[in-house]
Amino acid sequence: MMSDSPTPPPCSLKALAMLNALGRSNDEIWPRLVSGDQGHLTIRDDIVPDRSLWVGEVPGPLPAIPESLRRFACRNNALTLAALEQIHDTLDDVTAAVGRDRVAVVMGSSTSGVSDAERAIRHQVETGSLAPSFHYEQLEFGGLSRFVAELLDLRGPAYTLSTACSSGARALASARSLLALGLADAVVAGATDTLCGLTTNGFSALQVVSDEITNPCSRNRKGLTLGEGTALFVVTREAGGIQLRGAGESSEAHHMSAPDPSGAGAETAMRAALRDAGLAPDAIAYLNLHGTGTALNDAMECSAIARSFPSPPPCSSTKPLVGHTLGAAGALEAGFCWLMLDAQEDGEIALIPHVYDGDFDPELPPIPLATKGMREPVGPLMSNSFGFGGNNCCLILGKGPA
Repeated sequence: MMSDSPTPPPCSLKALAMLNALGRSNDEIWPRLVSGDQGHLTIRDDIVPDRSLWVGEVPGPLPAIPESLRRFACRNNALTLAALEQIHDTLDDVTAAVGRDRVAVVMGSSTSGVSDAERAIRHQVETGSLAPSFHYEQLEFGGLSRFVAELLDLRGPAYTLSTACSSGARALASARSLLALGLADAVVAGATDTLCGLTTNGFSALQVVSDEITNPCSRNRKGLTLGEGTALFVVTREAGGIQLRGAGESSEAHHMSAPDPSGAGAETAMRAALRDAGLAPDAIAYLNLHGTGTALNDAMECSAIARSFPSPPPCSSTKPLVGHTLGAAGALEAGFCWLMLDAQEDGEIALIPHVYDGDFDPELPPIPLATKGMREPVGPLMSNSFGFGGNNCCLILGKGPA
């Protein structure tokens, strides 16, 4: 069922590259994702003093940053470089078609190069001087987009958004706006975040990190599991393929770190995304939850969903599989929806299962959780991202006309 809102112009998510705990390519990630494989999370006992924590780390070595861009040499940018290498051919084709002046870069991040700065400061404590490999641009949020723009010699607008856990989703919404406003003809958009001591210890101090793998929507949930990753898209105005059909944003500023317990900001973002896409709630085939496994997030998100959908679609959180990748989460989870649409067969999509202990919290408004092997007719997919400070963003992806 369609609403009366006008359909927005095409916004093609033409290509996708990802790295996360499940793997280093879409072909590795998809089968592990759809099977609910938690076997790629690892335990770290060297991040938070006196605690062993499950985390989602990207496996294997990363490519070296070119010597000409050594001031950007940090793990965050190396993850981004590894993703860019996956979509190199598409980027070359698009750049040749529209020109370097018409390709923009919009990235999201909440950690930038903090993990490298931590090592540099440790070196200073031990030796009296910062590590020679450290450069301040590794630490700047804007360094991520500058790195991508300089690496690819792209001359359109280039900037980084940092709105906590909604950064990656907002980067995609911003890319769509740049195209709609005619400020660019193509955009490299996405987000990257890496594990670091500062953030992990901060969440530990807030008492929201679980010693067990996160358990969203369970009555036994004890908090979140942190992770790292990157997801990059090539975004164009082309019709067809997989489209970003709607985006809804809100900023309720309820609290520095806690969500509005009523879920009002989350509800506003979901309803805005539906209006923007010209869709009624019953058109959504699947909803990717923000689903952090904290007491407050799951309660407010389930409440917001129950109010926004007379009959909610199947839902799941993917954070029990890759961890909460913070600023990258919105882009990664939009990427998971992209993979679902890309893998459709015979008019159906395979849903990502909600992996938890099966003991649904009776105090939460009931929502249908996707199970392993569940399939649905192809339809629009929604992804929720809710960040500190009430920075909320909801995206809707769908197949465009052939």
